[in-house]
Amino acid sequence: MHHNLPISEEKIKQVFLLILIVAFILLIGFNLALFIPSVLGAITLYIITRKYNLYLQETKKWKPWLASGFIILVTLIILVLPIYFMGDLLIDRLGNAKEYMGKFNVFIDKIHDFVYQKTSIDLLNKENMTKLKDTVGKFSSSALSTTFNTITVVSSTYFILYFMLEKPRLFERLLKSSAPLKKANVELIGEKIRAMVTANAIGIPVVAVGQGIVALIGYYIFGAPSPLVLFALTCVTAMIPIVGSAIIFVPVCIFMIAENNLGSGLGLFGYCVILVGLTDNLMRFTLLKKLEDIHPLNTVFGIIMGINLFGFMGLIFGPILISITVLLIQVYRDEFNGEDHEIILPEPKEIEEKIDLSV
Repeated sequence: MHHNLPISEEKIKQVFLLILIVAFILLIGFNLALFIPSVLGAITLYIITRKYNLYLQETKKWKPWLASGFIILVTLIILVLPIYFMGDLLIDRLGNAKEYMGKFNVFIDKIHDFVYQKTSIDLLNKENMTKLKDTVGKFSSSALSTTFNTITVVSSTYFILYFMLEKPRLFERLLKSSAPLKKANVELIGEKIRAMVTANAIGIPVVAVGQGIVALIGYYIFGAPSPLVLFALTCVTAMIPIVGSAIIFVPVCIFMIAENNLGSGLGLFGYCVILVGLTDNLMRFTLLKKLEDIHPLNTVFGIIMGINLFGFMGLIFGPILISITVLLIQVYRDEFNGEDHEIILPEPKEIEEKIDLSV
């Protein structure tokens, strides 16, 4: 008969302690769920500004509060104001949700009837039509409510960020010492997360806004209805891989043709397909190639999950969370699998930077 070895007391203690820690973390997380986006936001901003913060504090010898304050001010101007402007614009226009939904329903009906007349393809039968209208209605109202939360999220993000920036070395030491992993893996996770966060938090929005601006010019040239709202919607949808901003411009073009503006509708369609598409590809190949490569599937699922969890901010945090989960699975395998697996290491240039930073 085969006897199992008894589990060592050490192991039992370890498991018990782990369960306790996880339980407490869940308890805290559950009750402070409101602040999870703030914590993620603070970490994201910390990672993006880390280099500059250390430079100001250690090379330039600025007082910690001054360096932190300066960085907070700069990120507010660069990041939050444009997002706020876009949110405000959408809320201002869509604030009267009932009236807006009425317009949207007319817009959809018009496209549907036009396509049906010309091709006798029943794009969306009655059932799907009502479904689509309901979904858009629900989505826009939930997007609005999460946007009102955004002010709380942003202010608590900066509150947390200030304490992280003020004593960066202490904050990083705490993180490193509390990570239950080999030193090499802690370093690796740090590197990878830095690369991923930068790519998601800078790359995706910059590409999206670039497409939005190009599309906006087109909306004005060809006289699309309410171009500014379309601009904001184009920026948001441009973050979704593969289909992207076509979700917005294709219906708009069909609507314009249905309104008997055949030339403008076709003109806008050509303009968007060629120029907005070009902008997307150019920026992806130049900017995003410099940053970490992010798989489109990761972005798609990340965005769906992120919007459900965090509303508008989820467009950026969703993909980061999924990337980090995949990375942690790799690290877990490396830590506890006995055999030495190759972890997918950062590129040599990142390693050089790492050596440079640790000086």
